[in-house]
Amino acid sequence: MHRRTFLATTAGLVLGRPRLHAAGFGEARGASANDHISVAVMGVNGRGAVLAKTFAAQPNTDVSYICDVDMRVTEKVVGEMSKAKGVSDFRRALEDKDVDALAIAAPDHWHAPATLLALEAGKHVYVEKPCGHNPREGELLVEAQKRYGHVVQMGNQQRSARTSIEIIEAIHNGLIGRTYFGRAWYANTRGPIGHGKVAEVPEGLDYDLWQGPAPHTPYRDNVVHYNWHWFWRWGTGEICNNGTHEIDVCRWALNVNYPTRVTSVGGRYHFDDDWEAYDTQVASFEFEEGKTITWEGRSCNGRPIENRSRGASIHGEKGTVVLDRNGYVVYDNDNNEIKSDLNESKPENQEDVLDTRGGGGMTAAHILNFLEAVRGKEKPRGPIDEGHKSVLLCHLGNIAQRTGRALQCDAKTGHIMDDSKAMKLWSREYASGWAPKT
Repeated sequence: MHRRTFLATTAGLVLGRPRLHAAGFGEARGASANDHISVAVMGVNGRGAVLAKTFAAQPNTDVSYICDVDMRVTEKVVGEMSKAKGVSDFRRALEDKDVDALAIAAPDHWHAPATLLALEAGKHVYVEKPCGHNPREGELLVEAQKRYGHVVQMGNQQRSARTSIEIIEAIHNGLIGRTYFGRAWYANTRGPIGHGKVAEVPEGLDYDLWQGPAPHTPYRDNVVHYNWHWFWRWGTGEICNNGTHEIDVCRWALNVNYPTRVTSVGGRYHFDDDWEAYDTQVASFEFEEGKTITWEGRSCNGRPIENRSRGASIHGEKGTVVLDRNGYVVYDNDNNEIKSDLNESKPENQEDVLDTRGGGGMTAAHILNFLEAVRGKEKPRGPIDEGHKSVLLCHLGNIAQRTGRALQCDAKTGHIMDDSKAMKLWSREYASGWAPKT
């Protein structure tokens, strides 16, 4: 297609602004009559502190509880809030009938169990990605949300970015013709975590409660508070930690659900330490619609792709769209730039792409959307059924890598077919008394 024809065909598709509000979603449970919402935030050593401050800054919203198993962290964040109480056990907040919602930013192994307890207690939930430590937990959350009817939103905040909504809508309307390939990537320069030793639990840390649903093990000095990401007992690796975001964008753009085939290659190459997951991973997901998504993750070599540390590219018959948290660029098949909406100074784009805490206009927009969904005024942009589909891809990538072979999957459910060894990783072993109710 010639550039002039491309421009004439696509100009109207890109320039339109999408509707960001969806009134009439219905009456959600839990919000008080005056639309005031009370929120408890669980896990505030990193991302959770940002969530707490962002929730507190929203209209007609209070953060009433700060919940963290490390009382040093709790006291610090409570000191920065005006109305919040500090508790070590989030279940105390769930007992308060005036709390409408729980925001969860605790380690991955807590995401699904805490969400299930919150739903059972009658609360709405904002849960950070990944929504579960394993595929079965994601399924349980989808089932529980339908059973209880409360709003459950995953923290895939790019779904609330104006520029992303705009360009995905244009792609769906034929901007680059029939789409068939999405490429997602993340590149960082993380250091080694060393070889940990069994040590005394730091004063103020309730390590038993920190472990919670995970099988318990002695405290080691290189796990808490961040390096748990790289241990299978608690974490889910870089593909779930960060790949979730861009893989979600690719799935959104290509309009696909469950894969038919998943492969993965990579390993822990950069350092010799206790890191159990992968610092280098390339996972591929094939779909029956004749479409493919790949994810390239490099945790310890931060050389960018497309001059971006993280992002996605969507490829179609008539061109390519490159997009990230700062906007997008559209190219034709001759690599001519057709249009861009790329401006780091825009409020909705002011979100550090590699900061482990995140924060900024995109997070604020996603949180506001969640609150409006609780009030019954909007549809959630990151509903748990959609979040689970994207997180499942990440889990399947890890399972393919851990088993060392291609996975054949059911296109209707994502379940692994004819591979009992791989299906053993579909769920997990829990600490006594913590297995989720089914």
